[in-house]
Amino acid sequence: MRRIVISMQSTLFCNAISETLRRSGNDFDTYTVDDPGKVADDCKWIAPYALLMEVTGYTPWKLCERMKIRDAVKVQNPNCKIVLIVDENAEKEVAKQVKQAKKDGLIDQFIYGSISAAYLADIMDSL
Repeated sequence: MRRIVISMQSTLFCNAISETLRRSGNDFDTYTVDDPGKVADDCKWIAPYALLMEVTGYTPWKLCERMKIRDAVKVQNPNCKIVLIVDENAEKEVAKQVKQAKKDGLIDQFIYGSISAAYLADIMDSL
């Protein structure tokens, strides 16, 4: 069973993604972390296969803050896949920055919020 930690701004969206991944048939065990300040610490004991974090234009979900979490998680678990999700319609500039982070090799994948649930599950499975 592969563990995935999910950190999103909206609890409703976070729970929906968690449930989608659990029901996908891809053998995922999901953990939601509501407080961005606790993500790195929770990843120590969860030892996730992947960390899925939402990026917005607002603190504490800004890209720079998410990259600090990424850095801390990679120190303790270098094999953890880092996946960022962004609303490409509401956050056009942030979406460009997230895409650049992927091009720069700082993250393993990025996802736009407008994708289908099945596609999200398949992306996470293919990491």
